Amino acid sequence: MTKDSGNGESTFTVIVAAAANLGIAVAKAVAGVISGSSAMLSEAAHSLADTVTEAMLLTALKRSEKPADEDHPMGHAGELYVWAMLAAVATFVGGAVFSVYDGIHTLTHGEELGDPLISYVVLGIAFVLESFSLRTGIRQVKAEAERLKAPFAEYLRLTPDTTVKAVVMEDSAALAGLMLAAGGLLGGQITGSGVWDGVASILIGVLLVYVAWVLGRSNAQLLIGRPLPREMRDAVREELLSVPHVVSVLDLTTLIQGPGEVLVAAKVDFRDVVSAAQVEQSCEQAETRLRTRFPAIRRVYLDPTPGP
Repeated sequence: MTKDSGNGESTFTVIVAAAANLGIAVAKAVAGVISGSSAMLSEAAHSLADTVTEAMLLTALKRSEKPADEDHPMGHAGELYVWAMLAAVATFVGGAVFSVYDGIHTLTHGEELGDPLISYVVLGIAFVLESFSLRTGIRQVKAEAERLKAPFAEYLRLTPDTTVKAVVMEDSAALAGLMLAAGGLLGGQITGSGVWDGVASILIGVLLVYVAWVLGRSNAQLLIGRPLPREMRDAVREELLSVPHVVSVLDLTTLIQGPGEVLVAAKVDFRDVVSAAQVEQSCEQAETRLRTRFPAIRRVYLDPTPGP
C-alpha cells in the first residue's frame, strides 16, 4: 500500500467516526438533561471529546501529506504524531476529567432521576452507530495486518498509523462506556439511588484515562523515534548481506518517520578488492532490494566503512 492510499483509507475511517460521534454527542446531551443522568452527560462529554479528537486526527492526516521541501527535508510525516498526541490530551481533558468530576459530584450531592426511556433509546442508537464506526476501523486494521502477515493484536499495538489505532480504541471504549451508562441507568431505576449512575460515570472516566494513556504513549514513542520491530530489522540486515560485495553490516539504524515512511541507515563493510564503481552499484542494488521487499522504506543511506 502506498502512503497516499493508506492516508485515504485512514481519512475515510476517521470521517466515519467523527460523523457518528458528533450526532451521538448531541443526542446523549439532550437525553442526559431530560433524564438527569450523570452517566449520560459523561457519555455526551465522551462523544464530544471523541469528535474533537477525530477533528485533530483529520488535521494530522492533511498536514502530514505535505511534501518535503528545503526547510523540511524529511517531509512532514512527523506532524501526524504531534496532532495525534494533542488528540490524546483532548480525550483525557475533555472526556475523562469531566466524567470523573461529574461522577464524584453525583455521589456527594446526589441527583434527581427523571424518565430514563429516552436515555435507553439514545444508548441503543449510539451502540449501532459506534459499532458501524468500529467495524470500519477494524476492517482497515485487519486488511493491513493480513497484508503484512502479522497478528491483528500485534499490528494494532505496533502500527505507526496512530489515527486508525485511535479510532479503534476510542470506538471500543465508546461501546464499553455505553454499556456502563446503561448499567448505571438500570441500577438507578431498580434501586432509586443515583449512586449507580455516579459510579458508572467514574468508570467511564477511568476508561477514558486508559485510552488517553495508551494513545499518548504510542505517539510519544514515535515522536521520540521508534525503530522497526526486531523481526523486520533482522530482515533488513539479511537483505543487505545478500547484496554482492557486502561482507558485513557493522551498524544498522531504522527509524519510523510516519505511516508508510521508514528511514534506513547502515555502516556497511565491503570487500577490500572492489572498485568505487562496484561499491556504488552495490549501494543502489541494496536500496532497490529494500524498497521492493519493504515498500514503507523511503530513504536508504549506506556508509561504506572498513570492518574491524
